[in-house]
Amino acid sequence: MIGKEFSSIVDLIKVFPNERVCMRYLERMRWGSNIVSPFDSSSKVYKCKNHRFKCKNTGKYFNAKTKTLFDCTKIELQKWFVAIWLTTSHKKGISSAQLARDIKVTQKTAWFMLQRIRNCFGLDESTELAGDIEVDETYVGGKNKNRHRDKKFKYSQGRSYKDKTPVFGMVQRDGKLLAKVVPNVKSITLQTIIYDHVKLGSVMHTDEWLAYRGLNQHYDHRVVEHGKGIYGTEDSTTNTIEGAWSILKRMIIGIYHSTSRKHLQLYVDEFVFRYNSRLASESGRFNLFLNNIEHRLTYKGLVYG
Repeated sequence: MIGKEFSSIVDLIKVFPNERVCMRYLERMRWGSNIVSPFDSSSKVYKCKNHRFKCKNTGKYFNAKTKTLFDCTKIELQKWFVAIWLTTSHKKGISSAQLARDIKVTQKTAWFMLQRIRNCFGLDESTELAGDIEVDETYVGGKNKNRHRDKKFKYSQGRSYKDKTPVFGMVQRDGKLLAKVVPNVKSITLQTIIYDHVKLGSVMHTDEWLAYRGLNQHYDHRVVEHGKGIYGTEDSTTNTIEGAWSILKRMIIGIYHSTSRKHLQLYVDEFVFRYNSRLASESGRFNLFLNNIEHRLTYKGLVYG
């Protein structure tokens, strides 16, 4: 079943018609043919009834959902699989209100499910970019001109983030995107991230923002002078990263309408996951996600953490 392709929601329901099939699929995705105890990986495992197992060394029972985002959930796996499918396959995501209607749960439950799913999207934290890298920052938040006069911010034009949250990104041409919510767009903040994730000697394409000064000491730094009305030359452009930002903005404006600073990184991770898996098949993207589900987010941790 793992090798079977499914390219639509109808196919998904046919492949996963009930809880038993979903559990078996999750077992195969997580362990293959060798069941491993999540409590003690060196322990012998006994198979019990109803897709349960027992860890010999600890005496604890477990199943494929234990210590994953599905742990301690009363929602059927089929509904979780549909939620994952919709989140990963829709280019701009899906709102909690829409998901609640699609799988027949409350909006609060759908929102928590989506946040748990987003918590598993951070797959590329250790990725090193190389070659031609485009770098830019964007700002997430409503436009000052659209606010009520009592809520407007003075001097919030340009790169001001009094009323917005800055997001910094780097994309390797024909490769992966990395994006992080940052506290500011100062040189020490942005260049620290660059040095952590971009191979020395790579070609760096940026605009003329002051925070990028000094990159030429370790990179082939090429500047696109947007202030002079230049947006691309034969040697340099930042059109790829700016195109990625436009999709992120459309996702937030069109689907989610607004996001808080507290949870923004989760939404950015969701966007990055879809961008970096854009060449994968629908089922391939679904399976890629299931390989990274050992990140459980509690409701208390989400709301009060």
